[in-house]
Amino acid sequence: MKKAVYILLFILIALAVYKVIWREEKIKTETTTRIDFQIKKIRKLVKNNPKYNKEIVFLIDMKIPSGKNRFFVYDLKKNKIIDKGIVAHGSGSETGIQGKLKFSNVPNSYSTSLGNYSIGNYYYGRFGKAYKLYGLDATNSNALERDIVFHYYYNVPYKEKDGYICNSLGCPMVNKQYFERIAKIIDASKSNILMSIYY
Repeated sequence: MKKAVYILLFILIALAVYKVIWREEKIKTETTTRIDFQIKKIRKLVKNNPKYNKEIVFLIDMKIPSGKNRFFVYDLKKNKIIDKGIVAHGSGSETGIQGKLKFSNVPNSYSTSLGNYSIGNYYYGRFGKAYKLYGLDATNSNALERDIVFHYYYNVPYKEKDGYICNSLGCPMVNKQYFERIAKIIDASKSNILMSIYY
């Protein structure tokens, strides 16, 4: 009898472990598929435009929960992610439904806007050093008018955590330590780096 209980217990544990691993692999595969799709679009955009950096692009995958790494630094030459970190989204993007976000390009919506952005010059404002973002699509064309910029905020965690993190007013907002790493890449670039926010 005891042997049967142990066997049953072992089977249940094995099934639980398999389910967790399968779920993680599925999420990883879906994330990779979305990245590949974005990279194809980015390559077309930068190919014949000397204004844009052809080696580095920043990707932000809004399908990933805010407490997890979803800001990716992608090397277009090596064709791989070379850095990743946590990034906050706009408070106006919250729907009240866990895992579901909404997006807007409307001024004062405090929402994240999807689309490709060109990263402009930095300035010093209320959050310290920040970079102007220029929306390149109909979905983020009001970025400048809305004061959507790339900046840091101390309450954004540096390491991944379960659950969700603080929200911004619509800006992609990262931890100060991570921001400083990204800022070095932006400042060293002779051409504008693109940032793609997608869902």
